[in-house]
Amino acid sequence: MTSPPLAPDEFIRDLLAHWLELAESSVNPVVEPHAGTVAVLDRIAARLAARSAGLVRQSGTRWTDPLATDRRHKTVVAPERIAIVADTLTTGLPQTRGPLVAGIVSTGEGLREIAAADRLGITADMPAQETAIATPLVLLVNASDSTPAIASELVAAAARVVGFVYRIETDFTEERAANRRRRFLLDAAVRWSAIESTDELLSEIAGAATRLLGAERASIFLWDRRRKKLIGRPALGVEGGTLEVDDDAGVVGAVLRDRTPHRWSAAEDAEREINRSVDRKLRFSTRSLVAVPLESPSGELLGVFEVLNKVDDDDPLAGFEPEDVSTLRDLARHAAAAIRGTQTRQRLTETRDRLLEDAAADYSLIGESPAIRVLRDSVARVAPTDLAVLVLGENGTGKEVLARSIHFQSQRRHEPFVAVNCAALVETLLESELFGHQRGAFTDAHQDRVGKFESAHGGTLFLDEIGDMSPGGQAKLLRVLEEKIVVRVGGSTPIPVDVRIIAATNQSLTELVAQKRFREDLFFRLNVVTFQMPPLRERGDDIVRLAEYFLGRFATQSGRSGMCLSEPARQALLAHRWRGNVRELRNVMERSSYLAQTETLTPADLGLSNELSGLGHVATTGVSQPAGQLATDPDSPESSADDALDRSLADATREFQIRLIRSTIQRQSGNLSSAAQALGLHRANLYRKMRQLGMSGP
Repeated sequence: MTSPPLAPDEFIRDLLAHWLELAESSVNPVVEPHAGTVAVLDRIAARLAARSAGLVRQSGTRWTDPLATDRRHKTVVAPERIAIVADTLTTGLPQTRGPLVAGIVSTGEGLREIAAADRLGITADMPAQETAIATPLVLLVNASDSTPAIASELVAAAARVVGFVYRIETDFTEERAANRRRRFLLDAAVRWSAIESTDELLSEIAGAATRLLGAERASIFLWDRRRKKLIGRPALGVEGGTLEVDDDAGVVGAVLRDRTPHRWSAAEDAEREINRSVDRKLRFSTRSLVAVPLESPSGELLGVFEVLNKVDDDDPLAGFEPEDVSTLRDLARHAAAAIRGTQTRQRLTETRDRLLEDAAADYSLIGESPAIRVLRDSVARVAPTDLAVLVLGENGTGKEVLARSIHFQSQRRHEPFVAVNCAALVETLLESELFGHQRGAFTDAHQDRVGKFESAHGGTLFLDEIGDMSPGGQAKLLRVLEEKIVVRVGGSTPIPVDVRIIAATNQSLTELVAQKRFREDLFFRLNVVTFQMPPLRERGDDIVRLAEYFLGRFATQSGRSGMCLSEPARQALLAHRWRGNVRELRNVMERSSYLAQTETLTPADLGLSNELSGLGHVATTGVSQPAGQLATDPDSPESSADDALDRSLADATREFQIRLIRSTIQRQSGNLSSAAQALGLHRANLYRKMRQLGMSGP
């Protein structure tokens, strides 16, 4: 008895039921990428009594089997099969040619998906919901000699089911691949964020692209707008690893111009599109490429990302697929963000280094006297270490300059240099200044405050005038130096600190220790390496070198380039006693650079007086006067020191100091810091002196 003919609706339900049964019975329903599609094709062949059923997919100009798991079987479809496939796509209807029957699964423009609604979720009524498939896909049934004639309706029905199953499994496979790509990109982005060098970053990005897309080479072309060039790196085979091409040449030029991706294959595209001059320069043969624009997160066009030669051992002419374009675009977005970030960090680092170099130049030890040369060599040896340093010397000899020079030559040069004047630290506020305080720790503690030790963390803490620190402050400082931990006033949390200590004083600490005015244990903690700053009067020709250095600097600031010292002025500088040392010399040259009448300084322009050297100078309109001619009012000079001959030495000295301080403050327009500097004193010492003299103000 002959079985009734198979109806299309029944055929659809049977195929879908078979697929669902397979999916439900499998713990892992998709062991192979398209196991369900293969099972449905086998079911189609069995129900139609055909030899086999399969799919043919267009890939460029070739037709291949998209379900082949063994790459060796992914062969090009024979011409007679291509003919029936072409007729099927042209007519839009199933075609029969000899034993072959073909039906459209997808034209490349869309795919009808199936929605089912009976007990198995199946119905023969399929809505016309379209989803994109990039290339044409055709069902090809190979009938046997005993196969009865296959109705075109059955082929069409089978093609629709195959398309439905294939699309679901393709989506699942693509989603898994997308997840793998996302993990790859995330891992790559994390690695790239830690790279500081642009060249190293570009090499890492190129390597990631070749691994992800299965290609031979990759290059990142950064756009030099000013020169109208694309700079490609890495460029294997090119000296220096950098390749330059015109920004309108070849595929990369077209991508840059149009800001759209581009694929090229030697087997399918015109030869004129490729820039073979680059191949000749690199001694390389481009068979296929894919290139996408490289755009920053803000949309700025940075260049072009290019990947060359798809690797396929069985098909040397294999080209890149549309999904490769999507993958490279994702990679390019992460790459552009990493490149822009690294470039920004590099620019900031270069700016920081330039600023550090400029700052280090300002605090270099100028001079060629034997004492300075020995000191400079010693500093070069000690600076790279973390040894504590004690700097000794008279006021104004440059102890802080030496401390900063040590800092800028050390490994801590990128971290803070914090200077503290210990003489200005009042006992009651010493802990707060050095170690910080918590909000509410005392009456005026309205907010948390970071102390000097925390501010200098990782860098250098310079303790100037350490000999003037109170005994209580010395004990607290010693504890921190030993434990390397601070606790803020009003707090209880220990805060680790890493600082290098450089201390300085103009006093003899050994004498202070003998007098019980300085802790011996703190002295030994600070006195690991000692540097003695020589007074300026013992540095010989360094006086002139320093004078010319300061003159050049201040002349530039005052807009009087070309200023110089006359020979008599040089001799006057060398003959001066310089009780204020380098600080006094600096002040003399600053004043002279502004007030001198000519570009060549004379002794009169310097206004030096050995009787009262270091005590300051008074400048009237265009004329420098020695400090012996001081006046409380610059326009109304008072009597000279001879008027004090009928007084006691103590009274005369006190009167002279008051008059000198007031005059200096007036000359500095009430600026006490500038007045202290002009007098060769620290600001705190000036305040102390004014209190001793009973001066309430200037």
